[in-house]
Amino acid sequence: MGVTVLSMDEIINAICLHMAERKAVRVEEVQVELSWDEDTGYTAEVWIQGRSQYLVESNMIESILRYVHSEYGIRAYREDVRLELDEEITAVVNT
Repeated sequence: MGVTVLSMDEIINAICLHMAERKAVRVEEVQVELSWDEDTGYTAEVWIQGRSQYLVESNMIESILRYVHSEYGIRAYREDVRLELDEEITAVVNT
């Protein structure tokens, strides 16, 4: 079994692409900030057209799954994705 690691920039790109498609806006109109907190875990704050929305870890993983499928041709499942925090937030995808 192989492993693909997505950088923080790739996670942000995945969320931007996913949210742009869901909200029917251009990717350039989406801004994302990732964070981790002991109480809430991994979250992403997304700004679209001046409005803010928070995504929880499962929403972030949904975006990552779509991204690895479209960009890498990898068909993965939720249990194959793990978010990790070291110097930055990364996503480890078991393939």
